[in-house]
Amino acid sequence: MLARRNEAAAAAPVNLEYRGGYLYWPGGEARAAVGAAGVSATKAEGDKATPAGAFPLPFGMYRPDRIQLPATSLPIMPLREAHAWVDDPNDSKYNQLVELPYPAHVEEMWRVDGIYDLLVVIGYNMNPTRPGAGSAIFLHIARPNFSSTEGCIATERSVLLELIPLLGPSSTITIRS
Repeated sequence: MLARRNEAAAAAPVNLEYRGGYLYWPGGEARAAVGAAGVSATKAEGDKATPAGAFPLPFGMYRPDRIQLPATSLPIMPLREAHAWVDDPNDSKYNQLVELPYPAHVEEMWRVDGIYDLLVVIGYNMNPTRPGAGSAIFLHIARPNFSSTEGCIATERSVLLELIPLLGPSSTITIRS
C-alpha cells in the first residue's frame, strides 16, 4: 500500500544527480557512496556496480518503528518484516518487491543494520525488466564509514530525511561516474 503524506509538500519535485562521490540537488550536495565496482553503463546482477543513466524515483519505503516520516508528495510505503526484493534473474518477479516466504532468492528489506530504514527505489531495470541486468537499486542510508554498496547509492540518514520532502512522483536521478 503506497501512501502519500501531505501531497502539497513539494511544489516542484527535484531531480538528483550523483557524480564523483557526491549527490547533488538544487541548493544542496552531500557525500554519497556507490557500488564497490563504481558506476557502470553495463550493469549486471551481482557485479557490485551502480548503473549509469537517468532514472525515475517511483516510490520510497521506510521503517515506521525507526523513522518519523516527513511530509512528502513521493509515494511512500511502510516496510514490513515480510518484505523482500527478488534478485533471482530466473524468477518471474525479478527486480520486484515480494513478501516472505518466497521461493526464489531475495534480498530481505527489514534489516538490523538500519541502511534500509528509509530508502527511495531507483527505477533502474523496471518497465520492462531485463533478467540479469541488475536489481534492487535504491537510494538509501549509508553505513557510518561510507563503505561501498552492492550497487545502490547511499548517503547520510539526515540527508535522506532532508531530501524526502523535496521528492515527488516525477523526480529523477541521473547517475554519472
